[in-house]
Amino acid sequence: MSKRDHLSIFISLLLRHKPQAAGIELDEHGWADVDELIAGINSTGRQITREILEEIVASDSKQRYSLDADHRLIRANQGHSIPVDVELKEKNPPEILYHGTAEKFLENIFKKGLMPMNRLYVHLSPDVETAVKVGKRHGKPVVLEVDSARMRRDGEIFYCSENGVWLTKNVKPEYLKRLCEMRVEIG
Repeated sequence: MSKRDHLSIFISLLLRHKPQAAGIELDEHGWADVDELIAGINSTGRQITREILEEIVASDSKQRYSLDADHRLIRANQGHSIPVDVELKEKNPPEILYHGTAEKFLENIFKKGLMPMNRLYVHLSPDVETAVKVGKRHGKPVVLEVDSARMRRDGEIFYCSENGVWLTKNVKPEYLKRLCEMRVEIG
């Protein structure tokens, strides 16, 4: 893993979970001052400049971060475990969304549903490929199909983050179905 990858992971930790690890503060919407973030990261012995930070933001394949128009503030787009309001707008989801998980979690999921666990929201993917990648992080991947249209009709609320991840508070078992094994055989 490259130094930039390690920096990106550390930035994610700071902006989503532990800003105090670099002595920074997030406002109520999750924004951190870019200059304070850079100084905070450098105070931990890591080396970052504004140029490196902007390159990490621009090249992040998961589009985890947003900069404001002046590039004075930065925040994580979603995935927070600390209470922030990233100003998500309620949206109508597509008919079906997907959730990637590991096979070892299925029994519990089909009993209790999907819960945000240590995050503020359950994360759902608009496509199977992304869900498979997420599932692989936890073990043998399994993709669950989420009947998001029915959830919405039943009054559940959905948001779509800046980077296209769909968010909701929880998904009850009756809205879940395991996707056919053959469809998840992706490189």
